[in-house]
Amino acid sequence: MNRRNFVRAAGIAGTAAAATLLGGTAHRAAAAPILGPMYAQFVPDIYAPVPSAPDHSDAIVVGSGFGAAITARRLADAGVSVTIVERGSRWPSDPFRQIFANDFMPDGRAFWRSPGLAPLTGLPTVPTDSFGGIFDVTEHGSIDVWRAAAVGGGSLVFTGVMIAPERRYFDAVFGSTLSYDELTSVYYPRVRSELRLSSMPDDIYASAPFTHSRVWDAQVRRAGYNPSRIDGIWNWDTVRAELNGRSRPSAILGESNLGNSNGAKFDLTQNYLAAAEATGRCTIHPRHEVTTVTQEPNGRYALTVSILAPDASVIDRRTITCDRLFLGAGSMGTSELLVRARDTGALPNLDEHIGEGWGTNGDAALVRGMSAEGVGVVQGSPSATRITDESGTPLTLENWYVPGSPVDLSLIGSLGMVLDPTRGRFVYDRATDAVRLAWPDQGNRYVEEALRAVHNTIAERSNIGTGYPPLGVRDVNATFTAHPLGGVVLGKATDGYGRVNGYDGLYVVDGSLVPGSTGIVNPSLTISALAERNVEEVLRARG
Repeated sequence: MNRRNFVRAAGIAGTAAAATLLGGTAHRAAAAPILGPMYAQFVPDIYAPVPSAPDHSDAIVVGSGFGAAITARRLADAGVSVTIVERGSRWPSDPFRQIFANDFMPDGRAFWRSPGLAPLTGLPTVPTDSFGGIFDVTEHGSIDVWRAAAVGGGSLVFTGVMIAPERRYFDAVFGSTLSYDELTSVYYPRVRSELRLSSMPDDIYASAPFTHSRVWDAQVRRAGYNPSRIDGIWNWDTVRAELNGRSRPSAILGESNLGNSNGAKFDLTQNYLAAAEATGRCTIHPRHEVTTVTQEPNGRYALTVSILAPDASVIDRRTITCDRLFLGAGSMGTSELLVRARDTGALPNLDEHIGEGWGTNGDAALVRGMSAEGVGVVQGSPSATRITDESGTPLTLENWYVPGSPVDLSLIGSLGMVLDPTRGRFVYDRATDAVRLAWPDQGNRYVEEALRAVHNTIAERSNIGTGYPPLGVRDVNATFTAHPLGGVVLGKATDGYGRVNGYDGLYVVDGSLVPGSTGIVNPSLTISALAERNVEEVLRARG
C-alpha cells in the first residue's frame, strides 16, 4: 500500500505528519486556494501596517534571532540607536487563540513561500497555499535546511534545548580561536539567566503527555546509558496551565516546530527583543527583507530592502543606510548576503573565507517503533533528557517528540548530533544571480552510519524495530539540518569578535560564525553566548 492510500485507509493524517517529521520522504503538493481571509480572521495582527525603517540609522541589525536580538539589546542598552529589519511577520501569542498552524493540518501560516508542503510534515492529501509562514525549508541537493522567518527567529520554531558543550568537544571545534573558560565563566551563565533556562520539572515529566520521554529513558537505560536532564527555554508554568485546562494545549500536543501560540517557549520576543524596545532606542521592522548590501563612497552601508505583504509577496522596494551593520540573518541568510556582495563587486574587499566552513551540526532524526510499551496518543514537545556515546564517533541523542495521532503507534523519536567533519560552501551562480549551497552528495553518510550503530543497539535491547516501514520512514534521516552553522567563520572571515575582514563597521553576530558544529549539542546557547561576548567587545573598543 502506498503512503497516500495508507493515510486514507487508516484515517490518521496526524500520524503521517509525525512520520515525515522524523524521516519521511518530501512530498510537494499543488497550491491550495488562497486562504488569506482565514488567516486574517485567525491572526489579524499580522495584517496591521508595519512600521517603515528609517532612511538612515546609526546601527542596523539584520534578523531577529538569537545573535541579532542579543546584539540589538546590548547596543540599545549602551545608548546606540538600533533598527532591526526582519523578513518575517511579528506574530502575537495568546493563551487560547490558535495563532500558528500545527504539524497535523498545516496551512500557509506554517511555511515560508512554499507552494506545497515541506519535508518537515509532508501531508500529500493536505496542500497549502504560498504564504509568509513561520518555517522556511529550503532544498540544497542532498540536504534540506530548516530555519525561521519571524520576529524572534529560531527561538519560535526550535525545540527549546539550550545546553553548553563539554570542553573537549568545544575545543575540537573552536581550537584556540575561542576560550571555553571565558564562555563558561561569563557568557553562558549570562544567557542562562536572561532566558531562565531550566530542566523539565518532575511533575511535568510524570504527566501523560510525556509518557514517551519516560519510555525513551527506559529504552536507553536497557542499552547501558544513563540519561541526563537537559535545560530548555520552556515556561513550565504555561505547560502546567495547558495540563490544567487554563491554556489551549500546545506544548503538550507536540506543537513546537511551527510555533507555540500560547508563548509556552520563552522566546526572544519575551526577553531580549522586549528589553531592547523598552530602552526607547530600538525599533523592530517586520516584513523588511534585505536582498543586497553595498558600501557608499562615504563609508555608509546601503541595504536594498523588499517590503513584503503578509503572504511574503513584494509590495515595495527601497534603500536604507547605516553607519554600522550587524548581520544576524542566520547562517544561510548572512552567508548568502555576503557571498553575493563579494562576487558581484558590491563589497569587493571581502576575502576568500566568506562562504566557507558550513556544516549541519551533525544533525539527524531517528525513529524506533512498534514497542509493546505504548507511548500515549499525544507526545509533548519539550525534550527531557539526552545521552552521549563515545564508543566511536562522539555523538548525542536527545529525547524528541512525534506529533500526536488518534492512535498510539508506539513511535519513539530522537534527535541525533554527531561530531561531523563534513563541510559545504556557498557559491554565487552568475547565470541565475543566486547563491547556492554546495553540499557533498554523500555528505550525510558519516552522520547516518555513526548514529545507526548506537540506535540499533538501543532498539535491540528493547526488542523493537527501527524506522516505520508502513509509512516508508527510515531509521536514521540525515537529509536535513535544523542547525545550519558556518559560512562566515570566526577567526577566518572575521577577527576574533565577528568584525568582518576588509570592512570597518561590518559585523556578523549569528551562527555563521560557528565552524559547522557546536560539539554535539544544540547550538543556540553557544550562538547566544558568542553574541554577548562579541558585542561587549565591540562596545568596549567603540567599533
